[in-house]
Amino acid sequence: MWDKLTALASRYEELGGKIADPAVLAARETWQGLVKEHARLTPVVECYKRYKTTSRELDEARALLAEAGADGELRSMIESEIAELSGRKEAVEQELRALLVPRDPMDDRNVIIEVRAGTGGGEAALFAADLFRMYSRYAERQGWGTEVLVNHVTDMGGLKEGVLAVKGGNAYSRLKFESGVHRVQRVPVTESSGRIHTSAATVAVLPEAEEVDVAIAPDDLVIETFCASGPGGQHVNKTESAVRITHVPTRLVVSCQDEKSQHKNRDKAMRVLRSRLLKLAQDEKHREVAELRRSQVGTGDRSERIRTYNFPQTRVTDHRLGLTLHRLDAVIDGDLDEVVDALVRADQARRMWQAE
Repeated sequence: MWDKLTALASRYEELGGKIADPAVLAARETWQGLVKEHARLTPVVECYKRYKTTSRELDEARALLAEAGADGELRSMIESEIAELSGRKEAVEQELRALLVPRDPMDDRNVIIEVRAGTGGGEAALFAADLFRMYSRYAERQGWGTEVLVNHVTDMGGLKEGVLAVKGGNAYSRLKFESGVHRVQRVPVTESSGRIHTSAATVAVLPEAEEVDVAIAPDDLVIETFCASGPGGQHVNKTESAVRITHVPTRLVVSCQDEKSQHKNRDKAMRVLRSRLLKLAQDEKHREVAELRRSQVGTGDRSERIRTYNFPQTRVTDHRLGLTLHRLDAVIDGDLDEVVDALVRADQARRMWQAE
């Protein structure tokens, strides 16, 4: 491990010199690649520097203890410092080991988030809309860009299906754990007796595919156009601007009708289709497509869930971690860092264990 860290620190210094070289800066694509590699190495090298500093201070403290003689007060002070430095060194070493675990190659990708209403009727659609806003606001807090690709709303302002593109550094690494069934417990606005209802929505998080990732033969696509429906003003049902694309080999279907331009709707639908196909390619090759989709988002049934949002108790529980937070309002407003950080740490621990 230490040889690898020394090599990474050397590479980091080399990259810093290259990035500052005007000749390299002139080759824009090459320079951007070096900057990306430099940024990826930064947390590892900075942690390694902290480790070396702590190790040096610990060695110096031990040397002082050897020279302290019989002075009890001085020895006690130095021993206390040694204990503190030893604990710090062990913690930094654990952090280093976690940073050296191979990363998911998709972690740096932009993201496609799909949110759909599950069981629960109109209340499930309203909850899906809440989740869609939650992820939009979380992206905003992270400084990421967003673009709505699909937005199929209900008459009550709920969401049948919403697809959000998120663009920003490490977006997939932070959001990939959101895939699954999300359950809500609350009194619906239409409930006059005050009874608490349980509803669900499904979330799928896909790394956004680039054209080079997935080869799509034109003959494998059936592209249909139709008149848009739902909110949209005078444009609705006047022209066939909506687009439905079927990928025949996998039977995946993507439709988009939010833009007035048929060309823009087609481009958005293709972005979603490519990302879904990339996700399929990442999973086990011999599964049926229905099983692949179900493995990520489940059936949408209330009994399946990764997280529960209990409004009467202002409680959010992530069932994979056993983590409960009593700050539902903040979470549903996009303050997801505490949950995401815990999920990232758990994933790092799992991958470290597997690597060993």
